[in-house]
Amino acid sequence: MFFQQIYDKTLSQASYFIGCQASKEAIVIDAKRDVDTYLTIAKQQNMKITQVLETHIHADFLSGTRELAALTGAAISLSDAGGDAWQYQYPHIGLVDGTIVHVGNLSLEVLHTPGHTPESISLLLRDHPASDEPVMIFTGDFVFVGDVGRPDLLEEVAGVVGSREQGAKQLFASLQRFMALPDYVQVWPGHGAGSACGKALGAVPCSTVGYEKIRNWALRYSAADYAKFEAYLLSDQPEVPRYFAAMKTLNRMPRPLLTEVPVHPVLRSLDWLAKDSQIIDARQKIDFAAAHRAGALNIQHNQAMATWVGSLLDYTEPLIIVSNDEEREEITRKLMRIGFDNITGFITECRESVAQESVQLINAQEVEQSMDNEAYLLVDVRSRQEFERAHIPGAVHSFVGHLYKEDLRKFDGKHVIIYCQAGDRASVAYSYLASRGVRPLSLYLGSFQEWQQSDRPVT
Repeated sequence: MFFQQIYDKTLSQASYFIGCQASKEAIVIDAKRDVDTYLTIAKQQNMKITQVLETHIHADFLSGTRELAALTGAAISLSDAGGDAWQYQYPHIGLVDGTIVHVGNLSLEVLHTPGHTPESISLLLRDHPASDEPVMIFTGDFVFVGDVGRPDLLEEVAGVVGSREQGAKQLFASLQRFMALPDYVQVWPGHGAGSACGKALGAVPCSTVGYEKIRNWALRYSAADYAKFEAYLLSDQPEVPRYFAAMKTLNRMPRPLLTEVPVHPVLRSLDWLAKDSQIIDARQKIDFAAAHRAGALNIQHNQAMATWVGSLLDYTEPLIIVSNDEEREEITRKLMRIGFDNITGFITECRESVAQESVQLINAQEVEQSMDNEAYLLVDVRSRQEFERAHIPGAVHSFVGHLYKEDLRKFDGKHVIIYCQAGDRASVAYSYLASRGVRPLSLYLGSFQEWQQSDRPVT
């Protein structure tokens, strides 16, 4: 057997390439959208991808299943379990509980494991030349290392009222089935630490059933303790990015395919100023603070770039990206993985003739001096959990990823000061509010990390 995990750090998302070395057949589970990665592996291993599978209808990335099938001729096998309300609406081979998928001498047994979503399945792998006992389980967003998939996303992103409580009950029942598996079975989940699909995901790439029984909080509750299980499961889940709703629809409906990574043009003249596009300045926050085009959003080219673009903007909105030329392909890949294909082009050179503005930066002492002045409003843009754990006295909470749906008139008449944990999210929030006309506006770039290190008071 050949096995390789493909891990996208930007979305904390795992996909899997599994091949039979005897038959030279391979299967891919939960493919990301830039599928050339899997084609390269197949070529290196002299294997043919014959099937592509998904564990459920994904909300946090745009699946590459259909792109990969179009390029390889592979069969598409997807869950038909969980009822009619959320089913794939394009041609595929239907999978239900107990279905066996064969890949050469390997087999994958389908286990219907609803909870995170009604149609969610896990795939139990057997390597038959070695043994008929199961060796691995691919759990998707059902069981993570140290955590389980949240059951509230259908309600959060699709408005399915009551689905969070129903999902919690289904998840608890699915976990009983999981715990009946042999302790030695390796657990390979669909996400790692940093994903919004759970609240306590571990950073290691895999686990075992036995280890999860002693480590995973969700496996410690008996039926008598179900109320406590549900209460903990549904509380303090991460804020849901805006783009999740679009992905949930696009991943189950027919859509145009993108079978190669696009090459977007470099805009070499001032003609780009006339284009009706949102400017994303992907430079580091210090460079952005010094000078940037008015109206630009500072969403830095780092691991969180796709998350903040997908949180604040509509996926159909045309974009112009300010970045270094060598970053163009990597940025394109990050954004296409969440369906942001509408890129007008890239700006890769400094243009001093273009009207620019700078960020109004303030330090900790100036923040402290403003705390008793009613003309100022200190805004913490971290997550709700971070804010409730500790924050600067007098601060109010407005999560950066939800600013797009807030009534910004609440900031009228105040000098707004923005901060986060270390400055990155604060720069995103500052640029977003500035682009929407919020003034006056200041950025405490040192943020809460610096505030704590200087032994200033916290609430």
